[in-house]
Amino acid sequence: MYLALLVIFLQCSEIYTQERVFTFNTVEIKVQPSVKVRKGAPISVICHADISKSTNFQLKHNFTFFKNGKLVFRTVSDNEDARYEIPVTRSSDTGEYQCTVEAGGKMKSSNSLHVWITGMSKPILTAEKKEVLEGEVVKLRCELPEEEPPLYFFFRKIKMNSTPKEKPVFEAYRNFSVAEFSVEEGDNILQFDCFGRRSVKLEFESSEHSNKTLVTVKEPFVKPTLKAGPSSNFTEGDRMQFECSTMVAEMRGIEIILQKNKTILKSVREKKHLKYYAVATLEDSGEYLCKVEQGRASKTTKLHVVVSELFPKPILAASMSELDENKELTLSCSINGFQGANFTILRKKSNRDVWLKKSRNVTMRVNVNDTGSYTCKAEVKGIVKESKPVMINVYAPVSKPVLSVVSGLPEVVLGKPLQLICRAVMGTPPITFTFYKGNKVQKIVTNDTYATFLDKNITQNDKKEYKCGARNNHTSGMKTSNILNITVIVPIRNASLGSIPYGEVEDGSETAFLCSVKEGSWPIHFRFFRKTDHEVLLFEKSENADRVMWRKEAMNRQDTGTYYCMASNRANVDVKSRPITISVILATWQKGIIAAFVLIPIAGAVAFASWWFLFKKKKAKRPSMEMSGSALATSLTSEKLARPHNDGDYYSGSGYIEDSENHMKSTDESKDSVENRHSRIHGHPDAT
Repeated sequence: MYLALLVIFLQCSEIYTQERVFTFNTVEIKVQPSVKVRKGAPISVICHADISKSTNFQLKHNFTFFKNGKLVFRTVSDNEDARYEIPVTRSSDTGEYQCTVEAGGKMKSSNSLHVWITGMSKPILTAEKKEVLEGEVVKLRCELPEEEPPLYFFFRKIKMNSTPKEKPVFEAYRNFSVAEFSVEEGDNILQFDCFGRRSVKLEFESSEHSNKTLVTVKEPFVKPTLKAGPSSNFTEGDRMQFECSTMVAEMRGIEIILQKNKTILKSVREKKHLKYYAVATLEDSGEYLCKVEQGRASKTTKLHVVVSELFPKPILAASMSELDENKELTLSCSINGFQGANFTILRKKSNRDVWLKKSRNVTMRVNVNDTGSYTCKAEVKGIVKESKPVMINVYAPVSKPVLSVVSGLPEVVLGKPLQLICRAVMGTPPITFTFYKGNKVQKIVTNDTYATFLDKNITQNDKKEYKCGARNNHTSGMKTSNILNITVIVPIRNASLGSIPYGEVEDGSETAFLCSVKEGSWPIHFRFFRKTDHEVLLFEKSENADRVMWRKEAMNRQDTGTYYCMASNRANVDVKSRPITISVILATWQKGIIAAFVLIPIAGAVAFASWWFLFKKKKAKRPSMEMSGSALATSLTSEKLARPHNDGDYYSGSGYIEDSENHMKSTDESKDSVENRHSRIHGHPDAT
């Protein structure tokens, strides 16, 4: 029974579970009345959950509202809708809104929705001080309490009858910012304000301007006065006096400076007055400035001063500006329309001036060392003026120049450039050098002591005579060098190698090698090589000829190989011939000995083979011959028995027979004669 109840309970639970199935279809968020409203208007952010259920059962919905990812409102409802009410909106309510619904262990979120509350709040501006001194700074603080960063702040300094100065500041994490403005000379009553700006969906929105803050400026000292005495117009030689003064509340840190063209003439500290004295010169004309400084505060006063000329600058005249050494030079100093000055003539050097004579005129005999710059000075009432410098050049005559080749030897390779140098040991620069090829001018160069010339047009049939001339401003004129004869070296062209005999050479014989060139300047250096696994130099010789012969005696088998020759001259270019191949073969007598040693054994072998063949043949015919001999003997015996006996008859068993001429021959000899006749017939087919 218990088991049946348990089964019924489980089935009922399963049925109950199946009845409470649900799923989220969508979760939506919307804003009423609009996603863009003016600041202060109410809005409602509505979150709606669209849910499908298996049966009609009640669910608890947990609604959570977020703005820019931060939780702003949470509620629980049986309904599928929830509201987040903002009765009075502020610009800080602008942002991305999203809602999340959780029910029965399931959760779903809506898409985000951007809400823009237009109209920023008015910023609040405060100043650290309401009263400041010139040179100090005004510290300001601008705040947008209802706004959220990031924000842009703009501070403005407003002066009467001038354009406001604006200073922007970006704040990424604060809704306020601070800025400083320096108080400058002439700032009396200042006004400051600020405004804010924010970026919403790539659009900028600005707030209205803040309240205006008034700051009063106090002077730590008054603007200085600058006086010149006895007046601001002077004549050269007059005594000038400048006085700069101010009124100051506190002496500590005060400084007075007198300047002309950014040059500080004098300065004093913690004093109210400054005095400066000088003797007037033309260079003292211009604008003078008196500046008073204390801390950051600074005030200036300007004064223009004019200094008139007492007398003009002197003029130095020379009898000659260029002259030969040992000639006389006269220098004269004068002032147009003015008399009574004291004159001094000097020679200027790099480190000092050399005094020549305290006089209007000076005459001297010059040498090369007197070349230089000369001036004169005139002095009136303590005012000294100097003339413009006059350059005097004293010339020593040029020595005879020397022409040479830069590389050293008076020669040049055909097709290569020739560089010449012309030197003059003596002579005052600048010296003008002229290069000649034959009698034609090739180049003119002005230099100190030497000059170079590069001749690129070198031909085999060209003129080989060069010379150079040198001259300066000395009246002696041009000096000419000796003629330089240049040897043109023709490079080696087309080297070739031959031999007698050519190709094959008998062992022990002599071989002549001939190396020749088609073109090239003498002497020519010839070298003969045999090429093995490395280059082997066999013979070398220098000749004033276009060929050379080398004889190699007693060639042997080791001399077999590839031969070539190389030729060179002063052009320093090695020209290689085409290689030839020499084979060393056996001499005739060596071949005879080899033939003798080879043919005699061969002939013996052939003779032995023939003898052996005949011997075997004889041996094969002997049984038939014995059989015929027995028959003949029987016949003869029968005949002899039938006729009378002669003394000349021999016993047939002796192996001899009788020929037609009654000569006795052995049976073997008869057989040999038969065989010989047979042989002559086979060896000569035409025999009868």
